[in-house]
Amino acid sequence: RYFLVGSNPAETKYRVLKIDRTEPKDLVIIDDKHVYTQQEVRELLGRLDLGNRTKMGQKGSSGLSRAVSAFGIVGFVRFLEGYYIVLITKRRKMADIGGHAIYKIEDTNMIYIPNDSVRVSHPDEARYLRIFQNVDLSSNFYFSYSYDLSHSLQYNLTVLRMPLETLKSETAQTRQESFDIFEDEGLSTQGGSGVFGICSKPYEKYVWNAKLLEAVRTAVHRDWLLYIIHGFCGQSKLLIYGRPIYVTLIARRSSKFAGTRFLKRGANCEGDVANEVETEQILYDASVMSFSAGSYSSYVQVRGSVPLYWSQDISTMMPKPPITLDQADPYAHVAALHFDQMLQRFGSPIIILNLVKEREKRKHERILSEELVAAVTYLNQFLPPEHAIIYIPWDMAKYTKSKLCNVLDRLNVIAESVVKKTGFFVNRPDSYCSILRPDEKWNELGGCVVSTGRLQTGVLRTNCVDCLDRTNTAQFMVGKCALAYQLYSLGLIDKPNLQFDTDAVRLFEELYEDHGDTLSLQYGGSQLVHRVKTYRKIAPWTQHSKDIMQTLSRYYSNAFSDADRQDSINLFLGVFKPAEGKPHLWELPTDFYLHHKNTLSLAQTRQSYTYWWTTGVLKHLPLPFDEVTCAENRRKLTVKKFHKYEEEIDIHNEFFRPYELSSFDETFCLAMTNSTRDFMPKNVGIDPSPFTVRKPDETGKSVLGNKNNREETVLQRKTAASAPPPPSEEAVSSSSEDDSGTDKEDEGAVSQRSTPVKVTDTGDNAKITENVVQSTKDVYGVNLSDIPSEDDLAVYARFVQLGQSQHKQDKGSQQFCSKCPLDKVINLIPISSFSQDNIYEVQPPRADWKSIEIFHAHIQAGRGNMQPLGRDDFLMYREYIRNRYM
Repeated sequence: RYFLVGSNPAETKYRVLKIDRTEPKDLVIIDDKHVYTQQEVRELLGRLDLGNRTKMGQKGSSGLSRAVSAFGIVGFVRFLEGYYIVLITKRRKMADIGGHAIYKIEDTNMIYIPNDSVRVSHPDEARYLRIFQNVDLSSNFYFSYSYDLSHSLQYNLTVLRMPLETLKSETAQTRQESFDIFEDEGLSTQGGSGVFGICSKPYEKYVWNAKLLEAVRTAVHRDWLLYIIHGFCGQSKLLIYGRPIYVTLIARRSSKFAGTRFLKRGANCEGDVANEVETEQILYDASVMSFSAGSYSSYVQVRGSVPLYWSQDISTMMPKPPITLDQADPYAHVAALHFDQMLQRFGSPIIILNLVKEREKRKHERILSEELVAAVTYLNQFLPPEHAIIYIPWDMAKYTKSKLCNVLDRLNVIAESVVKKTGFFVNRPDSYCSILRPDEKWNELGGCVVSTGRLQTGVLRTNCVDCLDRTNTAQFMVGKCALAYQLYSLGLIDKPNLQFDTDAVRLFEELYEDHGDTLSLQYGGSQLVHRVKTYRKIAPWTQHSKDIMQTLSRYYSNAFSDADRQDSINLFLGVFKPAEGKPHLWELPTDFYLHHKNTLSLAQTRQSYTYWWTTGVLKHLPLPFDEVTCAENRRKLTVKKFHKYEEEIDIHNEFFRPYELSSFDETFCLAMTNSTRDFMPKNVGIDPSPFTVRKPDETGKSVLGNKNNREETVLQRKTAASAPPPPSEEAVSSSSEDDSGTDKEDEGAVSQRSTPVKVTDTGDNAKITENVVQSTKDVYGVNLSDIPSEDDLAVYARFVQLGQSQHKQDKGSQQFCSKCPLDKVINLIPISSFSQDNIYEVQPPRADWKSIEIFHAHIQAGRGNMQPLGRDDFLMYREYIRNRYM
């Protein structure tokens, strides 16, 4: 047998799983449903060790031996022989949300469960194992023990605010159905008031190991089940005058209809689209960790392929294969299923930002736009007008080529209108400062305002053809706009507006570029081809060669390695299950039938052509159906009562671990980007605010984003992104992720700089010259006049004269002895006719009683004894507010 011993972080509670190794093909797991203490589990393992030795007292290979130490179970998988167990053997902390750690899987271990004596070998087992392991679990897979990564922060905190009466009734109803009756009995005898805990079912669309845990989900306690997501997770620290604000970006990739670029396009018969990723930006004040007492804010947006039946044939080996519509869908059946899912999860309005090309010589991308417009128009006929799907078409490629239009200016206008419609989530009411200093933009903000804060209702869905380059830039601009509102809602800035070239936006841009590169590698096989700097037209000339290399890398990956990656994903997600007598995975000509289930069996019920949404969704709009309190949603929750002194619910013990010997490797394992260390200028006298616009040479990191070759170029450009490019500037290549072909209409020049680069050639090596002399304004914060005034010169001349005529004593005549008083050692004689006003002695000014009283009140306030404010104080403060802000 294999024994799996699992513990809580404090190592005070243990559970044990027994896995039978005598079954060649079946998985037999026994959970004894008991919680052990540390002493009990040691005694249990000691007895097992003793009982399995061949002779008493023998300490050889027999008995109990440790096979592996792990941080969690990914799941169990079977191909043609017996089952394997997949364990997480190495992890790395990537982020922290309210004291809940988020880890990235660094390494895994697959262990074959059956004994060699009962193993029935199969010739194709090794090949299936190799295909399964092609899914690199050490690449962008994340998990958390205590935070549900498959749901948004808004969902998790909304569930926590469920009324206590509901929880008590749910506990009473499910007490008899509880998995572990011993725990519940123990609670009732301990006395005292308990604490209710809620565990919600994960959103399976974003869980990547759901099929791997399917075999044991009902057989083991829920504490053994660890759900992992795939995508991206990054966290940076924004320091605002020392106040730590954590900016977190979490991207969840859908496990439905998942795959690689040209092999997964459009949608399947269930409304799941290719390359669907939900991106959530979370902002919170890290000085307070608790979800109930802290300040938390989040904003969610989505990217995904156009929800139609369409594909591209890559057998022609063209860089841009033609787009073909595979099935006619006059009643928008697939789009209806997709938008129904979005209404349930996000509420209304659903806003579509379509970035594909509108004007082309040869009809290519426009095919998708025309079909999507028809689908949205059809579906909107049956929705109430206030909840209709909003469609925004914008040809981003055409605007990028134009010399007169600024892409990011136009995107900023779209972002403002989108955020005003959807709102964002914040878990605290509007601060008093926003009432004192009302802002027009803030008053126009949408969403749902509740007593505990604000809720985001609706979502922005961005797409181009691939949903990579253009989409990432558009999402960054919307995220930047939402970030300004989030900072304003937490009282950190006085207006909901952020400018480019500030430390905060540079930090956020770097986070989004890492996010875009990671998602692009997963779906397209290369990093981003066009970045935010490309669309701002400030990218260096070396970026063009990098773009060419990324385009070639993407083409190679799509042509030669995507098919193998698609097979691995199909096997890992359980889309294909090997079985005796069935064709093998590598023998299938296509996986179309695996992803479209209606090709193998007809659906029992047909969806209505007019009432295309799920029953009950419209009744709660604009709120998302998944977050409202109803019987259907309560069935997804598991409610449990804890004792108030348990380690499991003690945030302080869980986060700080006072009972452990701390090690630097674990305490400081989270190496975050820091706005002060990495972006703030190192010059003395520079404004430390992260919201101050910097010049390109004032930043801690190179504005060009090239960390290794920081001295490659000296770029002089305008700091404002809204400044239009000069007439001589050539157009940036608007070929996005899918525009890297040979079509002349889509070709453009490399992004040019608005001012030339200064290079001096000395000998064979070209060196960069930089102006290292700084002005007094940069260093000291003030401008010094070239010529002082006559009055200043007269005062300075008198000061010099006084210094020259000062009395100099002969030090040799001094006799130092321990008996001499100190005032005789240094005897200073006044050199001015003013006896009480010279450079040696000054008569201190006399303070009046009012000043002395204020000073004493100040001293008392430092000791914690505050003086009560009088009527005059209130009048003075009100006058100050009126003069300053009204």
